[in-house]
Amino acid sequence: MSTRSIAERLREKKDGLTRAERQLAQTIMKNYPASGLGTITTLASAADVSTPTVARLVQKLGFSGFPDFQSHVHRELNEKISGPIAKREGWVENAPDSHILNRFTEAVIENITQSLYDIDTKLFDQTCDLLSDPKRRIFVVGGRITRTLADYFFLHMQVIRQDVTHISSSSNAWPHYLLDIRQGDVVVIFDIRRYENSTLKLAEMASEKGAEIVLFTDQWNSPVSTFTKYCFNSRIAVPSAWDSNVTCMLLAEIFIAEIQERYWDTTRERMQALEGMFDRTRFFRKFS
Repeated sequence: MSTRSIAERLREKKDGLTRAERQLAQTIMKNYPASGLGTITTLASAADVSTPTVARLVQKLGFSGFPDFQSHVHRELNEKISGPIAKREGWVENAPDSHILNRFTEAVIENITQSLYDIDTKLFDQTCDLLSDPKRRIFVVGGRITRTLADYFFLHMQVIRQDVTHISSSSNAWPHYLLDIRQGDVVVIFDIRRYENSTLKLAEMASEKGAEIVLFTDQWNSPVSTFTKYCFNSRIAVPSAWDSNVTCMLLAEIFIAEIQERYWDTTRERMQALEGMFDRTRFFRKFS
């Protein structure tokens, strides 16, 4: 049985879809998973396509029919809403006998392989164009867990270029940052399951102000994806009560590496200035 999410399958098949099927795919993802919980007729009506179009699309995605597709929707929904305890109970029941070092590492490698396979290189390049544009200011934000990723991304981007701001993950603080966001700015958001309502509202309001949203999320897609085409999905499931952020970190570092190269003349000067300040303050120990 394939473990690939419906979002991943749709991205993989998008170039081979008809106009009506693309319209249906957009409807599915706009309100997923609720869009897949009704009848085939309900879904067809919501997308303004025929029921045979729905049947053809689910078969193109690898399902035997609509009931099989809907069963997968329910399974994804259960995975999305499960907390740490439920996730641990799920993998313990099926845990192989091999050592956790091997099991965990194999899961992470599989996550990386699948995630990189799904990346649209043109979209990656377009996103790097956004983040490298000196006329655009960058705002970075994460959630309860992903704020560590946001902090890591911000710290490097701040060295690479000017006008980079780290938005506090506290929901009562970010409206103050929103005051300064203007049209053309870029808001980088890290949001994986269990998706945070405050992050969704920030994305909505930033988008209304004309900002571009860049989203790092999981294979099931944060609701923030509604407000952007610059969406990068990482597989996060591992044999643990916690999700893995290794793949998301890898993607962040790849972006950092590419943007650094595009900015290198400026970045080198900023790095040299920063090292000079470190030396003056004796921030780091020096060994001769």
